[in-house]
Amino acid sequence: MTAGRGAVLLRPPESSGRATFLELFFDLAFVVALTRVSQRFAGLGDDTGWALAEGFVRTLLLFLALWLIWSHTAWITSRYEPEQPIIQAVVVGTMFAGLVMAVTLPGAMEERAVPFAAAYLVVMLVRPLVIAAALRGHPRRLVPFRLAAWAAATAPLWLAGALGPDRFRLSLWAVALAVDYVAWALGWPLPRVGASRISRWRIAGTHLADRYQQMVLIALGESILVLGTVFSGTDYSARRAAAFAVAFMTSALIWRIYFHRAGLLLTEALDRATMPGRLGATSERTHLLIVLSVLVASVGYELVIDDPYGPPRPGWLLFVVGGPMLFLVARVRLEHEIFGRVSRSRIVGLVALLLFTPALARWTPMVGLSVVAGVLALVAFLDAWRDRGRPAEPPASPIAGEAPGGSDSEA
Repeated sequence: MTAGRGAVLLRPPESSGRATFLELFFDLAFVVALTRVSQRFAGLGDDTGWALAEGFVRTLLLFLALWLIWSHTAWITSRYEPEQPIIQAVVVGTMFAGLVMAVTLPGAMEERAVPFAAAYLVVMLVRPLVIAAALRGHPRRLVPFRLAAWAAATAPLWLAGALGPDRFRLSLWAVALAVDYVAWALGWPLPRVGASRISRWRIAGTHLADRYQQMVLIALGESILVLGTVFSGTDYSARRAAAFAVAFMTSALIWRIYFHRAGLLLTEALDRATMPGRLGATSERTHLLIVLSVLVASVGYELVIDDPYGPPRPGWLLFVVGGPMLFLVARVRLEHEIFGRVSRSRIVGLVALLLFTPALARWTPMVGLSVVAGVLALVAFLDAWRDRGRPAEPPASPIAGEAPGGSDSEA
């Protein structure tokens, strides 16, 4: 009887695969968060050497903490019924914590470390306990208990990093976040209880794909916001207008390349998968790279529009060229996840950018961005040329075709 009351929280098979309005509302907090991440990256434009590397790693760590919160929430609403009041309360509470993390992010590695870490820990520790209590006697309650146990294990590292000397913060938080990610990958194993690998979870695959696609669009929207903000805040000139146009074209090409075939068929692939959790788990890591690449590329747009023909700023290649290169790597991975193959057009694009990079270091940022846009346009053209007149091929994922042996009562 108790298990039956807890079962009402589970997402039924007939539930809509579309994201709810509450989830779209939830994403607004992460629009703010991604903007703050982009701003921190942009602040590294004049750094060199170790300062650039350390600053990039610091910002990357904060982004990864935010991504873990967002992706956990996406899995929760794919696994549990988002129309249930307790799940809605969990999503709203997570949204508030995510907003706290977003507004403290500019100084999260400095004077605002305590509220950032506190908001993160509330989500990672309190949220699973609330879900476990709501599930009552249902067997699936052991999964959120596992999450809470591992979060409690890493909480001292987060608090020590926030409250201790600044020089230890990066290392302590890096260890804590690495443990959080490894625990997720391993299924939060506990003595006598075992693990619950997410690759074997029963989820609404269509819903999860929808959430990933929406986050890519949010990241692209953030890049468009950067374009408009930077261009409107500088002195108008023909050179800056040209940089603005090329940056917009680059962002549009990233959108085109992502959604061409594989990105568009992600929903169908997850919907048809025998084990959608397995494909969803690998796709989550791929979309982490895609979203990060779009954020890094948007910083490159800002640097180019600000001074398109000035002397190359230290580290500008990391953003102008590095972001699109990371995107192509992630897109190659997505192609393999959906179709079990690697597209030659993206390999051509990666090789071209690698060959051009040494020469671009001696040219102006505008030349670098123009070359990047040209390479992406070539990739998009080769995609269209290869698929001209051909019907869209069905997904043939090598990842989610067969269920693993054994059973998982908590799946």
